[in-house]
Amino acid sequence: MREFFVNVTRYPRYLVAFTLGVVNSVFEPLARRRSNPVTAVALIGALISGFVTLSLVLRAMVSTAPMA
Repeated sequence: MREFFVNVTRYPRYLVAFTLGVVNSVFEPLARRRSNPVTAVALIGALISGFVTLSLVLRAMVSTAPMA
């Protein structure tokens, strides 16, 4: 039984390591391109639109009123 719990405790660490690896591989190339003003504006616009989209989707999912 102890071996089972030791094995289960490895999964959260794996998830954190995997997530940090994906985030690093996505944002590292973007960070190198931020010196170009056009690219920096495009990245800021993409970030803002991503947050707006996420908030609208979450608001629609949590809303109790029926959608028209």
